Amino acid sequence: MKPEIAVLTNIVENDRNIFQPSSLCHVLISTAPESRRGQQVCSHVVRQMTAQVDYLVVVFTATSGASGELLGSDEKELVQLVWQLVNVNNKTLGRVNELLIRPDLSDSTGEKTEEDVLVECKEDETASGADCVYTVTSLDSGINMFNLQLTNEVNSEGAGTSLCLCTDGQLHIRQVIHPEAANKNILVPDCFYSFFDLRKEFKNRFPTSDLKALNAHVMAEPLNIPVDVPTVWDPSANQDPLAVLPPEVAVQQVRLMTSIILTLLSEPYCHSFSNPEKVSERFESGTWFFLSLFLYLCVCSSKMEKVCDNTVIRARGLPWQSSDQDMARFFKGLNIAKGGAALCLNAQGRRNGEALVRFVSEEHRDLALQRHKHHMGNRYIEVYKATGEDFLKIAGGTSNEVAMFLSREDQIIVRMRGLPFNATHDDVLRFFSPEDGLKETCPISGGKEGILFVRYPDGRPTGDAFVLFACEEHAQCALRKHKELLGKRYIELFKSTAAEVQQVLNRYSSAPLIPVAPAPLVSVLPTVSLLPPPGGVRDCLRLRGLPYT
Repeated sequence: MKPEIAVLTNIVENDRNIFQPSSLCHVLISTAPESRRGQQVCSHVVRQMTAQVDYLVVVFTATSGASGELLGSDEKELVQLVWQLVNVNNKTLGRVNELLIRPDLSDSTGEKTEEDVLVECKEDETASGADCVYTVTSLDSGINMFNLQLTNEVNSEGAGTSLCLCTDGQLHIRQVIHPEAANKNILVPDCFYSFFDLRKEFKNRFPTSDLKALNAHVMAEPLNIPVDVPTVWDPSANQDPLAVLPPEVAVQQVRLMTSIILTLLSEPYCHSFSNPEKVSERFESGTWFFLSLFLYLCVCSSKMEKVCDNTVIRARGLPWQSSDQDMARFFKGLNIAKGGAALCLNAQGRRNGEALVRFVSEEHRDLALQRHKHHMGNRYIEVYKATGEDFLKIAGGTSNEVAMFLSREDQIIVRMRGLPFNATHDDVLRFFSPEDGLKETCPISGGKEGILFVRYPDGRPTGDAFVLFACEEHAQCALRKHKELLGKRYIELFKSTAAEVQQVLNRYSSAPLIPVAPAPLVSVLPTVSLLPPPGGVRDCLRLRGLPYT
């Protein structure tokens, strides 16, 4: 593959929610209309994005709590996972598999045994109607079992290897699998980072349908697929969403979804499943976002860069030491815009337990609102709607020095607090990379250019600075120097964000050089002498040189 094709393909794969085939072609052709090579690159990227997979894996999940449109909103654990393989090319179906997660409460040691792995049953032995049933005692074992059985089934088919999950809506993957796995520090297989939303695929074929009103029952009707109403669960019916689903419901839903898929694949629809949903594997702090925002502000001379109001939320109750990566972990499964996590500071420049988060779309914002009062450690986090203006007040900035500092991609930012006022770039470099070799060395990315001192408008130092590190390993090494001495002062170190850099600089740059004193109270208060009367006892002491705190 040509280098330029590889680069563009990688960009598209990482930011599929932003770059669509048509928009990417428009960018390529508009930037180089005479370039035949550009058209070839465009065609190749579009072909890769629109290639249909060999297998669809229809997935349905159930938790011990709410179901339907509230699935995953109550933080309840996954208890059932049902799936069935669909051969897209041959239009054939595999067996229906059911995975039950039943924690063994009698074993408090947490050690796995052979019985922890699986129990397999035949269809006539199960109440749900699945062909095979696997029982495990933990989510970790369940995900591994799902991946193993799915891989074995695809290999046994022997007709292609590319597969993609397919669900009825976004909740099963984004609100159930990923949040619980993140909370339990479980790594999920790659297949859970892309999936087809059957509702969106149906809407592509039937544009007049209401996406928010769709479900498997509604989709089956125009396709003339018979639905056994007495036995099949209808999520649109007036049922208690907090009621636990019977075990057979998930199997029935999977069978109905596979019927819908086979109908869409067949004549006269001949639908192509080619543009899956993507789940961000990691949050990108996106310092380039802040540079582009700065350039926009320079051109427009305004902070009103368009950030959609329907993509921003405000989170409250964060632990004071939380970072933007912790916010991304809390919202795991939802795609945060690059550089879209901004931690808020109080008047003293310290984090106040709030953050503004910008998502890639309104759909993801709405899913984030369903995580209201979900937990980050032992604290519950409140989630509310916010506006694009709120986000820009925290993340926006107009400093050329800050823009250049943040223009480097994939850098880890560390904040220094408590620096001597006469500290120089060389002092900071020696602090992180001592020449005596007796302490850990943490090279600053870019040397002196990777250091940003925070100053008042008149140039006086504030005692704060930000430094850049090239990788997480160097940043963690630097953070271990927390409260080490530089000169005679101990230095506080915190992992920081691009938005925090903007806030700190904005706060100090907007501070008046000469504080406005309040009106004197002399004319109001009576004149009282603070000196003892002549000949009186002098029993007072005057203290000087007290610490400011």
